[in-house]
Amino acid sequence: MSSALAMTLNAPTASAATRVDNPYVGAKGYVNPEWSSEAAAEPGGSAVANTPTAVWLDSISTIAGTSGKMGLRDHLDKAVSQGANLITLVIYDLPGRDCSALASNGELGPTDIGRYETEYIDPIAKILADPAYANLRIVNVIEPDSLPNIVTNAGGSAGSTTQCETMKANGNYETGVGYALNHLGAIPNVYNYIDAGHHGWLGWDTNLGPAVDEFYKAANTAGATVNDVQGFITNTANYSATVEPYFKVSDNVNGTTVRQSKWVDWNQYVDEQSYAQALRTALVAKGFDSGIGMLIDTSRNGWGGSARPTGPGPTTSVDNYVNGSRIDRRIHTGNWCNQSGAGLGERPTAAPAAGIDAYVWVKPPGESDGSSQPVDNSEGKGFDQMCDPTYGGNARNGNNPTGALPNAPLAGHWFSAQFQQLLQNAYPPISGGGTPPGGGSDTTAPSAPTGLTVSATTSSSVSLKWTAATDNVGVAGYDVYRGSTKVGSTTSTSYTDSGLTASTSYSYTVKAKDAAGNVSAASSAVTATTAAGGGGGGTPGTGAVKVQYKNNDSAPGDNQIKPGLKVVNTGSSAVDLSKVTIRYYFTSDGGASTFTASCDYAAVGCSNVTQKVVALSSPKLGADHYVEIGFTSGAGSLAAGASTGDIQSRINKSDWSNFSESDDYSYATNTAYADAGKVTVYVSGTLAGGVEP
Repeated sequence: MSSALAMTLNAPTASAATRVDNPYVGAKGYVNPEWSSEAAAEPGGSAVANTPTAVWLDSISTIAGTSGKMGLRDHLDKAVSQGANLITLVIYDLPGRDCSALASNGELGPTDIGRYETEYIDPIAKILADPAYANLRIVNVIEPDSLPNIVTNAGGSAGSTTQCETMKANGNYETGVGYALNHLGAIPNVYNYIDAGHHGWLGWDTNLGPAVDEFYKAANTAGATVNDVQGFITNTANYSATVEPYFKVSDNVNGTTVRQSKWVDWNQYVDEQSYAQALRTALVAKGFDSGIGMLIDTSRNGWGGSARPTGPGPTTSVDNYVNGSRIDRRIHTGNWCNQSGAGLGERPTAAPAAGIDAYVWVKPPGESDGSSQPVDNSEGKGFDQMCDPTYGGNARNGNNPTGALPNAPLAGHWFSAQFQQLLQNAYPPISGGGTPPGGGSDTTAPSAPTGLTVSATTSSSVSLKWTAATDNVGVAGYDVYRGSTKVGSTTSTSYTDSGLTASTSYSYTVKAKDAAGNVSAASSAVTATTAAGGGGGGTPGTGAVKVQYKNNDSAPGDNQIKPGLKVVNTGSSAVDLSKVTIRYYFTSDGGASTFTASCDYAAVGCSNVTQKVVALSSPKLGADHYVEIGFTSGAGSLAAGASTGDIQSRINKSDWSNFSESDDYSYATNTAYADAGKVTVYVSGTLAGGVEP
């Protein structure tokens, strides 16, 4: 094994029979010969074929081995014969497994906890306790995706599924994890690491605290204690960047925090290492041992190739800055299946940063995340639309395209095109690695984007959207042209060109590019004319009333909009409230096209308040709908100098999918009432206050 691909050898090897603080220090990792032979058979694959990867025990049959595949004892025996002193196993067969992702559903039903314990964990524990393996450090990655699903995909959230609700209610994820920790943790040379999702799943304040509570609960269930936990792992089989080198969560652009960008979406973290280190601190504070360490799966998060940025993005807007800076080129952090443009990440390395026990390759590169179309099988694996490159997404990925590669096989099956892409885009680069399927360099350009349309205009900007292109390996991004000038790049299928002149026509085309640098032909051109100057595109009202606004919802990415509003009479005579209406403008952000608007409180009485949601006939930047709030005759009149008092409104989509409010026209972050220029008020249908978008 070459030194570049082995664990960093920075301490003498210790006997694994007595647990060490970090099992990866001084370790020679096991090379799975089954994965190694698949990798070596690929053009350029021999450059990484001797890298240690995890062994996935994702069914009862994998313990003994079936269909010519090695069983658990076979792997352990091979590790001993290789002279390895560390092997990583993935314990992955919970009842009702992976309740939010059909591609990785398992063999056990939601109530099969007894079978999980006696037919799965008990046989594994018996084998691991064999004295023949006492000098192996055996690392168990405990049940990927299970406990994070209980945190975010149950309890009525936009991402909730019936299956996750069932598993939260019956407690079998917690019971199963606790049983595994207890019985495997009793073996002296075993190290248990619980899966902790990734920063794009649990990084928000509203998720991280409950996740810590959930982990602590499971670690004290079914006889387990926190002493059975040696650490946690993030990014298992995922694509989140280990470290974002060109921007950080504390950055701001012209006074706007990067947390307000669409990509970061108010998350507290922009990469896995910062998330893992902060999570570790929170876990220790909760009651886990202060010596716990974190693992990060770096098998597919390198994001190299020609699409990788070389420095910070432009500061023309917070979105342009973040999108130009981030090395993670996915369309959305919720995208997880066979991602186009991904590359091999950091090679397995011990103790790379404070609190991090190791970078590891837990997901063997080249093994599919799921099939891109339905495939009949006897493995219990369903078809998940997030693996279909033509699917438009769901609430869990912000209703964005999936970014998945085409022609993918079932989860866990070898996917040559993906492996070749990972070699090509590896970062750090692989010496001598990577050619596309069929051999030779990738010279096939993507198809030209289609369906280019103008989605919104203001006096200074034009917003575009288009239909995704296709490629033989994978589309890495898009370049947007104004006339013959490239004005920006994006990995999504939309773009806003800013800093334009009012009342001016502009022509646009879009080209797709792949990781090898091949560029498509241009799309068909579209022409857009910016609005006349003035505010948000309209003329300020000059009437005798104005609107004040405060934000009643601290989570702009959740499934409700909660504006606080009041009307103030700035004139010298009373105003009949039945003639007054307010409009708060927002974007629907995908999902259902029908809405419910509710009055939670009104000083004039909710019975005297009317609400309806109206779609704009011509969408504007930050606005494709507005909620109109009016008053019945019972509200009476508003005296000169008086206000209506607090009106607490709430809007949700009929499918309860999430909004992304931070770019909404009327949205602001103030939590105390202030004059609102972007919330309009009308008297008898005439604009009296505010500026229309």
